This record gives sequence, C-alpha cells and structure tokens, in this order.
Amino acid sequence: MVGLDEIQRVLQALGSPVRREILWLLGDGERAAGELAAGVHVSAPTVSEHLKVLRDAGLVTVRVDGTFRRYRARREALAGLRRLLADSGGRWEPAADVPERERASARTATVVIASAELACPRELAFTAFTDPEVYSSWLGVPVSISDGHFSATMEWGTEVRGRYEHVVAPSLVVMAWDFADEQVPVPGGELRAYAHLTGTAGGCLVEVDQLVETPEQARFMQNAWRMVLGRLAEAAPDLAVPGRPAQARSWRPKR
Repeated sequence: MVGLDEIQRVLQALGSPVRREILWLLGDGERAAGELAAGVHVSAPTVSEHLKVLRDAGLVTVRVDGTFRRYRARREALAGLRRLLADSGGRWEPAADVPERERASARTATVVIASAELACPRELAFTAFTDPEVYSSWLGVPVSISDGHFSATMEWGTEVRGRYEHVVAPSLVVMAWDFADEQVPVPGGELRAYAHLTGTAGGCLVEVDQLVETPEQARFMQNAWRMVLGRLAEAAPDLAVPGRPAQARSWRPKR
C-alpha cells in the first residue's frame, strides 16, 4: 500500500509545470540532463534540481553511462498515479461555440471516427500533421515538435502534449496524446489516435480514429476532432510547403 508521505512527494513533484514538461520529454526513452535542460529552457543546475525531486518521488530513474547520467520516466508509476487521482469528469464537457465543426463529420463506433475532405494533396496534408511550421499555420497556435514529441497551447489555455508512436509517410500518423486546462498534463493516461490519409480526385481524405474509454470521452472527442479537422479543412487550400510563405490566418478565441 502506498504511504501518505509517498503520495505527498509525488503530488509535490507534479506541482511544477517544468517537472511535468520533463516527464513528457522523457516519454518512453532516455535523455541526458543537458538535453532536458535545453528542452525546457532552464539551466543545467536547475534541471538537476527538478530531476532530483522527480527521482525522490519515484517518477524517474537514472542510469550512469560513462560520464553521462541518462534519465527515464517510470511510466508504470505514472499510470498507477492516474488511477489514484479522481477525475471529476468536468473536462469532458464539449464546448458549444465551435463553428469549425460544420466543416467535418464525426461518428462513434468502438472509437470516435472523425473525417474531413481537404483541398490539398495527401503529401501536404501529411506534412500538416508532422511539420511544426505547417502545423502552426493551420492550427492557429504555435506547435512544437521535437524528437517525436509535440506540444501546443490552445488560445483558450488548454495545454496539449503527445508523442508520435508510428509514422508511415504519407498515409498514417499514430499518436498518443493528452491535455489539461491551463497546466501541463501528467503523462501516463494518454489516449491513442490514428490519422489515415487517402488521396482523392479533389485532394485527400483525412480520417482520425480516436480511441476512447467512456461515453463522456467519446462526446468530447467528437467535438474536439471536428474542430481540429475543421480548421485543417478551412486552411488546406492555403497551406504551403515548409520554407514557403502561407497566407496569414487569424482565429477566434473559443472556450
């Protein structure tokens, strides 16, 4: 049985957005402290302090490799933590004012399936999901992609974090992702989505199969992916390949 002191150390460790960001950067692999410091934009001594807190909480392990110390997230510990933390269910309430939904359709089977026709080649649609410059241009907020991890902060404050698990250009992108309102989400409870891209006579079809666990998640994900694919469909005619300018776009703030 987990003691109260251990739970307190874990909750304290996760109270820092920098430490939550470090856990996302670690993903399923190992990184040296210097890489982590560069990834979260702090000094080496500062990242070492954060890593000590995470190690003391049992969330990170370290392996000595010559002159390097390589860190790894203990995802089994994070998954166990998620089961202990109660979810009020409030974040699965879909937003009412999302006009982009009208540009895409979604239905629920064993997964939420969202799709949209894009007026651009399949190769460019694939780039829209994997190149940070292009991704940012159509999503309307800055998107960071580094070492298979992506992150963005939506204009209403929701933090999105995820990682690419499998990529087959230009037809498939498999991603595991999660989100939290105005804070970096805790890794360990990511939901998996499969983006399939198929060429059509007028451009391409994008279909996203989003795995869900509850009816509340299903309703939320229908709304969320219709918004995302709606933005992509609206921007598709103006997308540019990396290095070429795209038409400037502005987006309305939404809840």
